[in-house]
Amino acid sequence: RAGALFTMSDASHGASSDLARAAASLRASRVPAFRVMEVMKAAHDRERAGGRVLHMEVGQPSVGPPPSVLEKAKASLDACARGETTLGYTVADGTDELRARVATHYRERYDVSVDPESVMITTGSSAAFVLAFIAAFDAGDRVAIAAPGYPCYRNILEALGVCVVPVPVDASTNFQPTPSLLERADALDPTKPIKGVIVASPSNPTGTVLSRDELFALHDWCAGKGKTSPGKAWFVSDEIYHQIEYGDERAATALEAPNALEEDVALVINSFSKYHCLTGWRVGWCIVPSGLKQPMTALQQNLFINAPHISQIAAAASFDDDVAKILDAHVERYKRNRAVLLEGLPRAGFEKLSSAGGAYYIYADVSHLTKDSVVLCKRILETAGVAIVPGSDFDRERGSRFVRFSFCGSLETARGAVEALVATRHKWDVERDALE
Repeated sequence: RAGALFTMSDASHGASSDLARAAASLRASRVPAFRVMEVMKAAHDRERAGGRVLHMEVGQPSVGPPPSVLEKAKASLDACARGETTLGYTVADGTDELRARVATHYRERYDVSVDPESVMITTGSSAAFVLAFIAAFDAGDRVAIAAPGYPCYRNILEALGVCVVPVPVDASTNFQPTPSLLERADALDPTKPIKGVIVASPSNPTGTVLSRDELFALHDWCAGKGKTSPGKAWFVSDEIYHQIEYGDERAATALEAPNALEEDVALVINSFSKYHCLTGWRVGWCIVPSGLKQPMTALQQNLFINAPHISQIAAAASFDDDVAKILDAHVERYKRNRAVLLEGLPRAGFEKLSSAGGAYYIYADVSHLTKDSVVLCKRILETAGVAIVPGSDFDRERGSRFVRFSFCGSLETARGAVEALVATRHKWDVERDALE
């Protein structure tokens, strides 16, 4: 038993008398690395060696927050330097100003009434997921997620001992789950009904957007309508890419579903990282159903205390009207980048592309180009100087057949990437004969 907890080191210092080393938990050892970070490192190494890299691997805006947001943050820092404030702890749920501005945002954009008391400000959306998952699910509970999907859902849930139920989706459902697919997943274990469903619209990695009716149907299934198994399920709606949309109809929030407030199963999570361009400031929010409010506040107090105070000040300023004009201009740039890729990638051999109605991702089926998208991404970086990520992060079973392009950089990067992929295809597309 002791051998399972400690490992004797007799090699690192060449002495058998070294102290035993404590081992990482089995829980932590089961959490895989985020492969996109490996691509980032390889791209960085190439640049450091003097090579050119066109970055399409990271889902991070290529610009920071608008100047007026920075000015508000700077003014607070200056006030702190003068001793007029400490920028210390806030209450766990966030500042009154920011929570009120989030509530106003829902009224103005979605015509939904949100009580500021139900708003929780978090250390990025990542903290919101951790808090929500601990509050809503026990070890052994079953939670359904789309595959492909954002890998951190699965990794956080599995670290908590929650049973993840992948729901395979593809182009036939616009890479989004449906109530019938949830029914099928629920029936896999009739003794343990699904306790929660996580949906992202617009999604990462596919950029697909659920219609209002599709989103509401998923919410209603969680509320027990059309659900064969007994009881309700929590409906976790990841809306961090809202306002980055390219269709005529804006993305709907789960809070717009009929009787959403009465059913009280929707937990909406959003972030200031994507549309608001505050990635490194680590600030997000969630709209918490009444049944989870007290436990999530207690968890916030114990795990994070509060989101960074200075970041909350910047986040509140990012709702200003003059800021929205700047942020919307970034979305127009993403839209132009998207058009360049949707037109140009097929010329480079990437013919099966997701619809990419929102966010800034395109998910491409490369099964006709490779058996291993990790190898393909490596070859493309080495020969074309274009950094993209393999689908294996997003789908453990079928990800080797897909890659993801991120187009939140400049228009020049999007055009340059297409040109480089077309020009160097003879160098990286070397598996085709073996696959045919």
